[in-house]
Amino acid sequence: MDIHAAAVMTDDADTYLRTLYRRHGSALLRLAARLLGGDWHRAQDIVQEVAIRAWQYPMDVGPMDGTVRHRLFTVVSDLVTDGHQDQVEPSVETAGEAEMVLLATPDAVDQALTAQVVWDAMADLAPPQREVLLHLHYLDRSISQAARALGVPPGTVKSRTYYATRALRAALRARGVTDC
Repeated sequence: MDIHAAAVMTDDADTYLRTLYRRHGSALLRLAARLLGGDWHRAQDIVQEVAIRAWQYPMDVGPMDGTVRHRLFTVVSDLVTDGHQDQVEPSVETAGEAEMVLLATPDAVDQALTAQVVWDAMADLAPPQREVLLHLHYLDRSISQAARALGVPPGTVKSRTYYATRALRAALRARGVTDC
């Protein structure tokens, strides 16, 4: 496979996963969390596994198809059931090593899903809040640079950043992200 074909496949996968997650992600996350008794961390893992499987085996439908949600719900249910049957308490040593490996190697699917959740949460912010966060974190501007670009005093940038961060944290928690 040449570099161009690999880039097209990566773009297609990214678009597919973003669309799938935008249309079905929150419903899948809520279902998984309910089936897991409120364990949002495991629910997020289940949803990521569903996304990976949907991408690898598209089930003959794309994320736009109206029948896909039911099929995705079935996969969530199956994964939760399989997880309860296969769940064995790992030793503390093994669990720690496995977590370190997972933390050290984030995969592209995890990054794409995380980015999609953050962008969705950013949509809940007021435009001035969203704008200040984009200037500071996405465009990597200092407070004074952001203030000049936005045409506001630096104190306003600081205040908006404070309230925007709080609002973003609340929006992420509403989506089931608890590590924020």
